[in-house]
Amino acid sequence: MSERSGAGGSHLGRTSGVAVVGWGVALPDTAVTNADLEARLDTSDRWITERTGIRERRIGGTTGQLAAAAARQALIAADASPGSVELLVLATSTPDQQIPATASAVQDALGLSCGAFDVNAACSGFVYALVAGAGTAGVGARRVLVVGADVMSRITDQGDRSTAVLFGDGAGAVVLDAVEGPGQLLGWDLGSDGSLRHLLQADVGGYIRMEGKEVFRRAVRVMVDSAEAAMARAGLTLADVDLLVPHQANTRIITAACERLGIPMERTAMVLDRTGNTSAASIPLALGDAAQSGMLAKGDVVLLVGFGAGMSWASAVLRWGP
Repeated sequence: MSERSGAGGSHLGRTSGVAVVGWGVALPDTAVTNADLEARLDTSDRWITERTGIRERRIGGTTGQLAAAAARQALIAADASPGSVELLVLATSTPDQQIPATASAVQDALGLSCGAFDVNAACSGFVYALVAGAGTAGVGARRVLVVGADVMSRITDQGDRSTAVLFGDGAGAVVLDAVEGPGQLLGWDLGSDGSLRHLLQADVGGYIRMEGKEVFRRAVRVMVDSAEAAMARAGLTLADVDLLVPHQANTRIITAACERLGIPMERTAMVLDRTGNTSAASIPLALGDAAQSGMLAKGDVVLLVGFGAGMSWASAVLRWGP
């Protein structure tokens, strides 16, 4: 076994903010359309589209492969060498192995020499990982790679029309650099209510089980409450939000949350129709798409909001720009 020296520790005590300096996304090549599902399940394109907003989802690859692909893109965008990364945080609910953490395989694939660990907060996981990475930068890490990746098709019963239509596979990543001053992360909110874990769950070796109506009802509430808490922590109001980047679970949930938050849909990043619910990957996929399509400008206030199994929720407020 070769030995590598881990980064970190020597700068402990210095506090700083962080800036997003690069981002990347990865999706499998294979697209499964509603028509494909209509051909083998008791469902229809119209039923799926009207109730979820999903028209297709991508299927394939492993969590490690997708995570590494998105991370490589983010490093290239940041003009960052693998050797400059001091921590890798991977948010996933679908690790490739029970042991070790999939972050270890991604670290090796990228040629990193740093600490690496997984975070499982389901669909809220990317924001959890973002806050954890920013906290590490605040006490000394100069560069942190944060990835959200899930292969939801592996834990979805493809014969169950209530879940097979919802989930897809993908990954998204950002590079965080420590900067002087408060940085771009202006506020955040993390939460969990373990008494509600039965609403959305998957046993080890089993498939996802979900109480859809109750998840819908509670998701809208926790999205709004968490978003308001994060914005208050940032010292801003919801009127200051230039772009909302919500977890991509269901168009109806997003629409209802936007109505309660007072944020119009045209200021909301959406990739759900093309990706389905990719769990921890959904927020960075939507963020990357917004950056790529020109929806983001320097100085914009970006609100990330996630919710998922646990029941977990998480929000983060970013000031976009180099």
